[in-house]
Amino acid sequence: MKTVYSPRHHGHAGNAELVAGAIVPAFEMPSRAEFILSRLGEVGLGPVLDPAEHDLSTAARVHDKDYLDFLPTVYPRWKAAGRTGTALPFTWPTRGLRGDRLPEFIDGQFGFYSFDGGCGFVEGTWDAIKSSHDVALTAAGLVKAGEPVAFALCRPPGHHSGHNFMGGYCYINNAAVAAQWFLDQGAARVSILDVDYHHGNGTQEIFYRRDDVQVINLHADPMQEYPYFLGHADETGEGAGEGFNINYPMRWGTNWETWSEALEDGCRKLAAYAPDIVVVSLGVDTFEKDPISKFKLKTGDFPKIGARVARLDLPTLFVMEGGYAVADIGVNAVSVLTGFEGR
Repeated sequence: MKTVYSPRHHGHAGNAELVAGAIVPAFEMPSRAEFILSRLGEVGLGPVLDPAEHDLSTAARVHDKDYLDFLPTVYPRWKAAGRTGTALPFTWPTRGLRGDRLPEFIDGQFGFYSFDGGCGFVEGTWDAIKSSHDVALTAAGLVKAGEPVAFALCRPPGHHSGHNFMGGYCYINNAAVAAQWFLDQGAARVSILDVDYHHGNGTQEIFYRRDDVQVINLHADPMQEYPYFLGHADETGEGAGEGFNINYPMRWGTNWETWSEALEDGCRKLAAYAPDIVVVSLGVDTFEKDPISKFKLKTGDFPKIGARVARLDLPTLFVMEGGYAVADIGVNAVSVLTGFEGR
C-alpha cells in the first residue's frame, strides 16, 4: 500500500485551542502524523511518496471560494493587527444575530467562517492546510491510476470543515475534496465511510442534498458529544440526497461489540449503494485510551475495521482524520491498513 505524506504539516505547530474554558496547547499536534509515519516503516507497509502540487479548483467545488480565499489571509492579517501567538476567533454569529453580512475586520471574519475555538492559526498553518489537501488529491490519483488502495496521511484533518466553515481542527475537508475529484474524473458514485469518534459534520453538510456521494458516519451521540449539533439518526439527507446520509450515533462507553454492529450495517448499505470508490475518513479516537473521547475500542479491534472494509472489494482511499492518544496512534491507525491488506 502506498502512502502520501508531506513534512510541511510541521508548520502547523505550537498552536493553541479554546477548550473547557481555557486556552491550552492543541491536542491536534505534529507528533500524531510522525508516530503514524514511523509505524508505517516498522511494519513495511509500502513506499511513502511526496504529494504533487494541486490547485484549489476541486476544493472550490465543495467549499465556497470566498472561504478558501480567506484561509491564507488569517495569520498575515492577525499579525498586521499587531498580534502574536495563536490566532483564534472569539465571536460567532448565533440566534438573534445577523449572519448574512461578512464583517470587515479579521475578528469578525474569523468568527463568521468558524464554529468553534479549535482552529487556531500560526505562521505555517495555511501551508500545512494546503499540503494536507495536496496529500489527499495525490493519494486519490494513485487509486484512479489503478492502485486498489492508498493512504493519505493528512494533517491537519478535514471532516469537520463544511462548505464555508472550519472547526474541530479541520480547515479544508480532504475527504470531501477527494470524493469530488473522483466524480470529476468519471466516477458515478462515491461512498464516504467515516469511522472517527466525532461526527463528520462537515462532510454531511457538504453532500446532504446530493445523491452522487453517500455519507456514512459511525460516531459518538451528539446528545453527549462534540460537535453536538449534527449527527442524529434522523438526518438522512434532503431533496436528491434523501436516503444517502446515514448516521450511527452511539453512547459513551460503546465497545467493539456494539460499534462493529454499526460498521456491519453501514457496510451492507454501502455495498447496496454500489459506489465506484470508497473514501474512508480514518479516525482512531474510538480507542479506549484517547484523551478526548469515550469509546472503548481496543488495539486489537482496529485490524478488524480494515478487514471489513477490504471485504467490500472496492477501490479504497484512506484519509487520516482524528486520534489523540499520540503514543498509540501509530499502531492503531496502521493496524487498520494492515488489516485491510489481510496481514
